[in-house]
Amino acid sequence: MILDRFRVDGRVAVVTGAGRGIGRGISIALAEAGANVVLAARRENTLREVAGIVEQNGGRALVVPTDVLVPEQLDRLVDRALSEFGGVDFLVNNAGGTLPGPALQCTDEELNKSFNFNVTTAFHMSRALAPSMAERGHGAVVNITSFLSHGVENGFVAYGTAKAAMSHMTRLLAHEWAPQVRVNAIAVGATETDALATVTADQGLAKQMADLTPLRRLGTVEDIGAAALYLLSEAGSWVTGQVLHVDGGTVDSNWPFSMPSGLSGPKAD
Repeated sequence: MILDRFRVDGRVAVVTGAGRGIGRGISIALAEAGANVVLAARRENTLREVAGIVEQNGGRALVVPTDVLVPEQLDRLVDRALSEFGGVDFLVNNAGGTLPGPALQCTDEELNKSFNFNVTTAFHMSRALAPSMAERGHGAVVNITSFLSHGVENGFVAYGTAKAAMSHMTRLLAHEWAPQVRVNAIAVGATETDALATVTADQGLAKQMADLTPLRRLGTVEDIGAAALYLLSEAGSWVTGQVLHVDGGTVDSNWPFSMPSGLSGPKAD
């Protein structure tokens, strides 16, 4: 049965940023498909809620409060996952993000912090868990990147640059680690999460964003969870080094705010 290829019964997945939003949605999707899930994020209370849902679906959940910006905490996360389950099959590098702001006001420190948060932490986790995934024979990594890794919008130079690096890191690791470990990414569009709720709480802005999206709606965490399950499961076993765009067909930005460039003077010819 083709649906059997989407089952991940008994497999072990580590998900960062698992307490809310996309990480939560992916964790629940994996649990519903049979996986055990190691849940990592800073807030233990949100992780406990997701753990309860994982266990309701018959899986085991391990809660490991983690600030991914602290390398020692990433190492502890890896150690806990390996010691509790004896190995790991899947890794979802979801934790990340950067607030928007004009390029002229983005300092070197802020750019480096964005790169560290979105790229370095994901590489740290991938490097640490790849040997275990290879040993178990069906390893797969999914990196959560963004429409802004290839699309453009004022104010997102730090975030977009970091996510572009993440997308190409995905391709490079996939090439180097094939065939033992597959590495793919999901470039997500505007998705209904707590982070976006500050915008979508205004129904006018939410409608504007939907109207600017070819499929005329915003994404849901279930949309991203389904894509992650495909890429991690045997259903996606002949896919590696790819960035899957799950964005409602977005070609141009659907961000509803116009941020000035901060530059003055005549435009270049």
